[in-house]
Amino acid sequence: MYDNLLINSVFKLIQKKIFKRQGLKTKVEMTDSYIPEVPFVPTPENVVRKMLLLAELKPNEKLVDLGAGDGRVLIIGATEFKAMRCIGVEIRSELVKNAKEKIKKLNLDNVVEIIHGNMYEYPLHDADVVTLYLLTSVNEKLKPKLEKELKPGARVVTHDFEMPGWVPFKVEEIYDSGRTHKIYVYKMPPTKKSPLSFYK
Repeated sequence: MYDNLLINSVFKLIQKKIFKRQGLKTKVEMTDSYIPEVPFVPTPENVVRKMLLLAELKPNEKLVDLGAGDGRVLIIGATEFKAMRCIGVEIRSELVKNAKEKIKKLNLDNVVEIIHGNMYEYPLHDADVVTLYLLTSVNEKLKPKLEKELKPGARVVTHDFEMPGWVPFKVEEIYDSGRTHKIYVYKMPPTKKSPLSFYK
């Protein structure tokens, strides 16, 4: 619990620096009706590669990134893993605009798409891999949607924050950008933790 609180605090500090440097608005300044629940902190590219490698993303599969930020997960999924379709959902209009420009510049329009919208509303029925860099509390809120919509065999990959109550079938650490990042991979339908395990 304390690790999550510490990472959350670091999230917010890094977000302020990144947004100030890039001229982006923080969530307090946004005018969208839906307020983002997670600060934007980009996942280092080597960590993205490790996430997709652990998820065993294949060329004939669809990748969905919920909270897509600057689109780097989608771009790496398309260019390095040759995923058939890469869709990102991002609520911050400035990030969506920047990501779309980057996608167009790389001529990836036919493979990569970033949607300006609410990640809770995007349908996941045909997703093969879903990537998340969200807080544990947000992962908890997403669980019913993931359990209801994702098909058997689909993989959920989370960066730093677990899916409460699920047992990952892969957990790995990678050191990058001055700290250790933890990656959790879950396969649908998820294995559930025993109620007694929460008290250990």
